[in-house]
Amino acid sequence: MSDLSRTDDSGCAKAPEMVKVWDPFVRLFHWSLLALVLAAFATGDEAEGAHIAIGYAIVMLLAFRIVWGFIGPRSARFSDFVKTPSQVRQFIGESLRGTAPRSLGHNPAGGFMILALLGLIGAISATGYFITTEAPGSHAMKELHEAISYALIPLAALHVGGVLWSSLAHRENLVRAMFTGEKHK
Repeated sequence: MSDLSRTDDSGCAKAPEMVKVWDPFVRLFHWSLLALVLAAFATGDEAEGAHIAIGYAIVMLLAFRIVWGFIGPRSARFSDFVKTPSQVRQFIGESLRGTAPRSLGHNPAGGFMILALLGLIGAISATGYFITTEAPGSHAMKELHEAISYALIPLAALHVGGVLWSSLAHRENLVRAMFTGEKHK
């Protein structure tokens, strides 16, 4: 019986039990990173000073999230959601067949996506920094920075698609959960 269909002793529907999954830092990181990445895209070449400041803010967020991935609460730790490539493939196959198990925290595909997004945003940040040094080859670095930045768009779309897919498959609002930190038990 699903939590969504439970009843109390009088036969009235009971609200499903909620459990805290994502801590305030993970949620603040998630939405702050989204806002900063959108701001970085909006400023680009148009407002170089603001773009660079936003880039440094992104680097600071990434650094804090990486540290939090080792010392934070269980659901924030990389060890809780980073799975092997074969486990990720198996989960994706089960998802496509509609048989994937529900995860209280990040599922294996979500864990892989977190690593991919952190890595890509880290690469964007590194190339952005090298552009500011005006060292030889900085023009090529600018081209690489822009190419990697545009690669973030389909990856982010895949992330949103995966969230929607999982929300529908498991009948839970993962976007709301990333705001509140709570999911059904």
